[in-house]
Amino acid sequence: MLQEIEMDTDQGKARMRPSLFWRIFLPNAAVLMVAWAAVSFTPVQVKSEPVVSFDEAIYGLAGLAVIFVVNVIVLRRALRPLERLRSLMRTANPLRPGRRIPAYGGTPEVVDLAQAFNEMLARLERERRTSASRALEAQESERLRLARELHDEIGQVLTAHLLELENVSRDAPPNLVDQLEYMRESARSALHELRRIARRLRPEALDDLGLRSALTSLTERVSTPTGVEVVKKIDGSLPELTPEQELAIYRVAQEAITNAIRHADAHGIELELRRTNRTLLLRITDDGRGLRSAEDGAGLTGMRERALAIDADFEIGSHNGRGVEVRLTIALPASEPLALDPAK
Repeated sequence: MLQEIEMDTDQGKARMRPSLFWRIFLPNAAVLMVAWAAVSFTPVQVKSEPVVSFDEAIYGLAGLAVIFVVNVIVLRRALRPLERLRSLMRTANPLRPGRRIPAYGGTPEVVDLAQAFNEMLARLERERRTSASRALEAQESERLRLARELHDEIGQVLTAHLLELENVSRDAPPNLVDQLEYMRESARSALHELRRIARRLRPEALDDLGLRSALTSLTERVSTPTGVEVVKKIDGSLPELTPEQELAIYRVAQEAITNAIRHADAHGIELELRRTNRTLLLRITDDGRGLRSAEDGAGLTGMRERALAIDADFEIGSHNGRGVEVRLTIALPASEPLALDPAK
């Protein structure tokens, strides 16, 4: 409240100052008046002939130099707030919400421009959050549909073929046993891969057993085929979350772990999900090569959009070019009880 009053006071003072036009015009007019008075009341005479004396040329050049210097100083001081505002505008990003340009100090034009930009940025963030939520909802619905079709239709067909091959192999001649066994293993491998794809499209454990079991299944499923050690640290009592929040946590963890294995050549990954007072923190760290590009790829953009859709804070960083740390912070409602300090 006190900060809002101070900002309102600063904005009121800025509106009482002369506009940018008058702050540029009046000093220039004053300099011209001084130059005119110097020419008019000094002994140097302005001649009608094109040839001027050495003293007149020196006085004229000195007057021009004074005008140039004063104009440079005045204009730089007057336009510095606009340059600072321009630099701050370039750092704004709807995928990194919450950043606002200070709308105080400078001239009324600068204050009004900063306020208008902040309002536009707020609208862009709301629209981006709404569009991201709709896009992610449609994406998850399509993933769920595909996962069910793969599991219920193609999975059942492969299972039926497996059973039929087992029946045929009992009465098959000895020279066909090896071929039938090869076909059975191929069908069994295809069924296993199909189920793996279906789980990636829509984790059954998340819908049936909850977030903790889904994250546990994710880490085990990653560690077994790749050999990468994934250490998980999940609080024993997690707060009640919405389905959208649980899905966002799972997808961010899935994407971060996948990126660490595929692109960072990580050998160790740590997944931590803990509650701190009024927030829930998801933290994934690895010992890989770190971030190689300053630009966000498709996976990183997807994680930012999921964080934006649930109004969470997302951060990613690399320490000394080694390893990556991904942090997703979700604010809990005030009705949630405070977390107990484990040290007490």
